[in-house]
Amino acid sequence: MVTAVYPGTFDPIHNGHIDIALRSARIFDQVIVGIYDRPNKNLMFSVNERLDLAKEVLQDIPNIKVVRYDELTVEFCRRMGAQVIVRGLRVISDFELEYQMALTNRRLSPEIDMVCLMTSLDYAFISSTIVKDVASAGGGVSEFVPEVVARALAAHCRR
Repeated sequence: MVTAVYPGTFDPIHNGHIDIALRSARIFDQVIVGIYDRPNKNLMFSVNERLDLAKEVLQDIPNIKVVRYDELTVEFCRRMGAQVIVRGLRVISDFELEYQMALTNRRLSPEIDMVCLMTSLDYAFISSTIVKDVASAGGGVSEFVPEVVARALAAHCRR
C-alpha cells in the first residue's frame, strides 16, 4: 500500500488544492492531507478552522484523511507511514521552490519521494492569497472555493 502526504497550510483550501488531492487519491492507496500548524506565514484561519474546512470538503473521498501536524514534513511522513510527498505546481516559480524542498527532503529522508502534479488549467491562477484578497475586498469567491469555504471567508472578513 502506497501512502502519500499532501502537505500545506491550506489557508483556505481552494479548488486547486482539491483538484490535486482528488487526483492524488486516484494514484495512491491513501492520501493524507497534512494541515501544517506552524507555517512562517500570516494566516487568516486558525489551524482548527483549516482542519475543519479541509475535512468537510474532502469527506466523501474514502482514501483521503485530513491530519494536523507541526513537525518537519518528512517526520510527519514517517509517522504516517508515507512513502511519497505530493505537491502541486501552478506556475514556473513554484518549480524552483518545490525543487529546493524536494532536494532538502531527499537529503533528510532519502526513503521518501516527492511527486509534483501540474495543477489543472482551470485552477492554475488560484492561490490562497488571491482567494483571501478577493474575499477581503468584498468580491465573490464561489468559483474558486467550495461553498462552505466561501461562507467561512465571508464570516471572517466581516469580523
